[in-house]
Amino acid sequence: MQADAAHRATRAALSTASSLGLAAHDAVVLHNSNKLTLRLRPGDVLARVAPAAHQSAQFELDIAQRLVEVGSPVAALERPEVFAQDEFVVTFWTYYEPVTTQAIPPADYAAALERLHAGMRRVDLPAPHFTDRISEARALVADPRQTPRLADEDRAFLAGTLDRLHRAVSDTGRPDQLLHGEPHPGNVLPTATGPLFIDFETCCRGPVEFDLAHAPDEVADHYPGVDHNLLRDCRAVMLAMITAWRWDRDDQFPDGHRLGVEWLSDLRRATAR
Repeated sequence: MQADAAHRATRAALSTASSLGLAAHDAVVLHNSNKLTLRLRPGDVLARVAPAAHQSAQFELDIAQRLVEVGSPVAALERPEVFAQDEFVVTFWTYYEPVTTQAIPPADYAAALERLHAGMRRVDLPAPHFTDRISEARALVADPRQTPRLADEDRAFLAGTLDRLHRAVSDTGRPDQLLHGEPHPGNVLPTATGPLFIDFETCCRGPVEFDLAHAPDEVADHYPGVDHNLLRDCRAVMLAMITAWRWDRDDQFPDGHRLGVEWLSDLRRATAR
């Protein structure tokens, strides 16, 4: 969020928390992109704030609540509701103090992801297919009004890559199930009870290899039954999609344009191999 929107979002979170009787006198920004993640003190509650016009808070909350009920390794909700305040929606979650600044060991990461997937197989909620997200990225690349800084040569390369990879991963014969969608290290908390997953707005259906593509490479070595050819294609798909999103004129990811340029180069090298 831009500074003014982030300031209004913070006020919305603090006001909503106070109305619920939560101890929230100030807020520390933990992450700021298309939504704001805040640590509210002194009560140590985590608030996620999104513009009401562009959010999927109820979808995220419904999935997280069901996963908590089946014992999956996910962050718990502080309040099982979505709250509207001004032009924002706010959800409240348990805040977990990180137990280490070091990376989660690959074996622990894989075991937690396997447990998450097992829990997700018990959750029957509608979710888009992961290939729908490829189509959305492809439509973004095809629209120069939405991606005005993308050069013609890069646009053609990225569009062709997305088309080819979409075909490669569309009919693999692997079973589909509910997935996290983006279980990268930024969405995994190292806590005293083990790794916990957060941020379920990207949940989708597809093969587990799509989730593994977002994790560090070594994690797949500890996850059972991986189709490594499919995993290779999913990693390329993931890189192509996040590259496309960084060229969106409305993208608010920190340092997004630099990453868009860098990831285009990485994608060229990856597809050449």
